[in-house]
Amino acid sequence: MPEPARTALISNDIVVLGLIAATLGLVFWTSSRETGLWKKFYTYVPALLLCYFIPGIYNTIGLVDGANTKLYNPVASRVLLPAALVLLTLTIDLKGVLKLGPKLLVMYAVSSLSVMVGAIAAFVLMRAVHPETVAGDTWGGMAALAGSWIGGGANMLAMKEIFQVDATTFGQFAVVDVGVGYVWMAVLIFLASRAQAIDARSGADTRGIEELKQRIEQFQAQHQRVASLSDLAMIIGIAFGVVGLAHAIASPLSGWFAANVSWAKTVSLHEPFFWVVAISTFAGLALSFTRARTLEGAGASKIGSLLLYFLIACIGLQMDILALLDRPWLFALGLIWISIHIVLLWTVGRLLRVPFFYFAIGSQSNIGGPASAPVVASAFHPSLAPVGALLGTLGYATGTGLAYIVGITLRSLAGAAPA
Repeated sequence: MPEPARTALISNDIVVLGLIAATLGLVFWTSSRETGLWKKFYTYVPALLLCYFIPGIYNTIGLVDGANTKLYNPVASRVLLPAALVLLTLTIDLKGVLKLGPKLLVMYAVSSLSVMVGAIAAFVLMRAVHPETVAGDTWGGMAALAGSWIGGGANMLAMKEIFQVDATTFGQFAVVDVGVGYVWMAVLIFLASRAQAIDARSGADTRGIEELKQRIEQFQAQHQRVASLSDLAMIIGIAFGVVGLAHAIASPLSGWFAANVSWAKTVSLHEPFFWVVAISTFAGLALSFTRARTLEGAGASKIGSLLLYFLIACIGLQMDILALLDRPWLFALGLIWISIHIVLLWTVGRLLRVPFFYFAIGSQSNIGGPASAPVVASAFHPSLAPVGALLGTLGYATGTGLAYIVGITLRSLAGAAPA
């Protein structure tokens, strides 16, 4: 007999929004304390991590229902995320980003490859240790998760349809996606505050990143001013105006590709969200070459960062660790999988002597995609958020094809497995 649906104490999204806003306010108020216990606490625990973790507690204890709230989708992911991308990309120094060099793209490519290798290795290892975990259509659920961990939600759904994954199995792997993937994101956010020490030990060349930060900070200082009402209206108008335009263009454009381009689904060109992210990012880049970039002096990137904090809080609302207890071995499967990804990517990073930022954003642009890669990038510095956005969108183009290769490989292995 199926269990009754859980009823959250707070079901009104407006109330949940108020709770999230109050939580963010409390976190940043306490993190701004200059002395005492809070100062010591935030020396070890980044404020950004709490913005993710506390809403996760709300969902886990049943205070809110993160699975059914509309704050993440459509509000945060479809409105606040692209608006944040516009504002953060608007202030970017594109020449400085290009100077980061090819190693960043190498780390991204190795990240995708390590997810593929990790899926196959985890399947084989778990089949030897606990065959029940990979029995039945588990391979299909892993293919869907590979779509998410290389691309994003659109690629995950594409794998579900291609391999006709059972709804229950798909739901269980969606929980693994959140439980493992978002915990890894939290770890990266935590380690971001220690990036300087990590790079010092590894001997990484961080000059490109430091030069980019300094150029952004110098630009901010040059144009710094007290924001007027006109400034704020311009910032909000540009951000949400571009978002509205992106959504208006995305639907017919994705529909045209779906109807007229046979390979559109392979690279997710039929997904409106792909075009929303792409249009918002490139519109922001275009504006960075105009006088609109001077709005940074009035706090454009700070408003963009605030929107990202709302986004990460809404991501935290999706977390329900207790749901993993339904099939705990799937959680172990996910941990093995992502551990292989981490070890392979870290090894290549050490061989190339890349900064920790390259490792973190290379991983998160795959595992998290365009919704969370900018969040991790901004934990290093707000000026780096667009780098995460640009790499995150690449996953939409590659995720379906690479996850399909993972799926057919796992399907073959499952067919060869003993009954």
